Amino acid sequence: MPPAAPTALTIRALLLDMDGTLVNSDAVVERCWRRWAVEQGLDPDHVMRHVHGRQGHATMAVLLPDRPVAENLADNQRMLEWETADVAGVVPVPGAPDFLASLAGLPHALVTSADRGLSTARMTAAGLPMPPVRITAESVGASKPDPEGFLKGAAELGFDPADCVVFEDSEVGIAAGRAAGCQVVGVGPRAAAHAPDVHVPDLTAVRAEGLADGTVRLTFRNATA
Repeated sequence: MPPAAPTALTIRALLLDMDGTLVNSDAVVERCWRRWAVEQGLDPDHVMRHVHGRQGHATMAVLLPDRPVAENLADNQRMLEWETADVAGVVPVPGAPDFLASLAGLPHALVTSADRGLSTARMTAAGLPMPPVRITAESVGASKPDPEGFLKGAAELGFDPADCVVFEDSEVGIAAGRAAGCQVVGVGPRAAAHAPDVHVPDLTAVRAEGLADGTVRLTFRNATA
């Protein structure tokens, strides 16, 4: 039986991944990446094991390490166009609407490997409000698992990363949050295998409350460590 996780954390700010954490976009990701895999003569099932969390060109570099960077960047642009145009089946992760509503007025940022256009399309399709601070693919020079995005998110909010908590669903995202020096809450089935500080099945299990001293108290139900 998994060990019990903390039932609460007190932090100063939240850094939120998008895909798989706030938004379930798996149907689109499957359609677009399997299409690309077939184009490249790659096994689609193998490709799907690598796509979550990274920017597209970084995934391509893992899958085709000898391929010129320029070709990966060109295909990355095509992939972004496909994904931005296809929002069929994009829905909120259970609990995401209420969770984001509870964060209104509290310091939080979106930190995503999507670009601005794709993040706007998916948050809109899922009916979710865009956080006031947004770190996207255009904001960073390195993709997750590099911690740059989370470090920039913390800096934009004005907090030390050690005072922030990251919400993530993917292996590379959890690694990036940990490398940034943040505590990590893993969301959903993909996160469970990668040792986040707290794991929850979805966001129905999480509540946020601003405290008088300016900190934020997160409480968890059905959580494991």
